Amino acid sequence: MIDRKTFLKQAAAYSAGALALSPFLMGSTFMGPRLTILYTNDTHARLDPFPNNATQFAGLGGIARRANLIRQIRKKEKNVLLFDAGDVFQGTPWFDVYGGEVDLELMSEIEYDAMAVGNHEFDHGLQAFADAADKASFPILAANYSTTNTPLNDVIRRFIVKEIAGVKVGIFGLGIELPGVVDPKLYGGVRSRDPEVWAKGMVTSLRRHHNCDLIICLSHLGYEYSNSRIDDITIAKKVGGIDLIIGGHTHTFLDQPSRMINPEGTRTLITQMGHSGIRLGRMDVDINTFLENRLSGISSNYYVIGAT
Repeated sequence: MIDRKTFLKQAAAYSAGALALSPFLMGSTFMGPRLTILYTNDTHARLDPFPNNATQFAGLGGIARRANLIRQIRKKEKNVLLFDAGDVFQGTPWFDVYGGEVDLELMSEIEYDAMAVGNHEFDHGLQAFADAADKASFPILAANYSTTNTPLNDVIRRFIVKEIAGVKVGIFGLGIELPGVVDPKLYGGVRSRDPEVWAKGMVTSLRRHHNCDLIICLSHLGYEYSNSRIDDITIAKKVGGIDLIIGGHTHTFLDQPSRMINPEGTRTLITQMGHSGIRLGRMDVDINTFLENRLSGISSNYYVIGAT
């Protein structure tokens, strides 16, 4: 592992032409104004690519390559949002040594718009999470976490609203139930609350009080379980008004988003890009088509980072 200063210097030069990038699917052919949503999840401190001799994902990934790809997309697209669905921390020596600070600093340089809280963000405790979050220039979201009287009280937010291309986009986060997943000593006074209840509350607030046209949930609940734990499928089925769930936690590789009809009779898309920064997900929203008919107007792509 190279030292932090050298790595940051190299990653800052992500526009160099030597970085290999290969999209798995090509972009959409929308002719009108559009919003491009890019996303990752469960990157797990995988800042370097997988070694070329790795048994899985050999040579794939790497945050510098991801940054270069995002930069190329932003050159072509006017209206881009970039999100992460949590578990940025834990998984390589980068986290063991720097506790997530380097990850969040580099994500800030790439200009992420928001991330959800993953369970591994608690792995070094609340104060360490708060200290690392000082490196983040973007909001960290979990609407269903109560952080009162903890070091995270000024770190975790419930939602944000972004206005881009004339569209108001509401983004809120949902975190997994902490008991049974995270050591109580690590999450301390943070309390996880019913994600279904809080998702409904967020949709109501974002629609009625913030007049949002598009609602996105950054979820670290997990895609689907066989037991009674609440997952993204459950939220999509029980909560109306969410247009897109960008998920994490279960490391699910979805080549195409799952499409669920929610209680309002409109469509909720669920997507997840596996783990370790191997893929960058992409959604293109045809703004005029979507606003006329919420059952259409969104196309899906993903890129395999480092594929040849």
